[in-house]
Amino acid sequence: QVQLVESGGGMVQAGGSLRLSCAASGRTIVGCAMGWFRQAPGKEREFVAAIRWSGGSSVYADSVKGRFTVSRDNAKNMVYLQLTSLKPEDTAVYYCAVHGRRFAEPGMNRDDYDFWGQGTQVTVSS
Repeated sequence: QVQLVESGGGMVQAGGSLRLSCAASGRTIVGCAMGWFRQAPGKEREFVAAIRWSGGSSVYADSVKGRFTVSRDNAKNMVYLQLTSLKPEDTAVYYCAVHGRRFAEPGMNRDDYDFWGQGTQVTVSS
């Protein structure tokens, strides 16, 4: 079992930046791909970014490519999501999640992720 706690959300103006953090406890996330997803009101939870267990590669949704950067610090059991050039359409609750299979490549399918945090709200005003 792993517990995930996201932090770093807030309210920013369009064009601004935020850095989200995800702290894992209970067991190590070493060996597991980690994903970030988001859910806006009235919409389904959607993939944002994911990073390989080693941190060597990452994948992004087209809507955030070039603006968001995912990273991790395995020694600290932490995962981060740097958000830049924020747009009002980025407004959502952001969740981090642990991939269900160790050493799997990072994927976009939310069903592949077993454990989820409670989320952190990001609100971008125009």
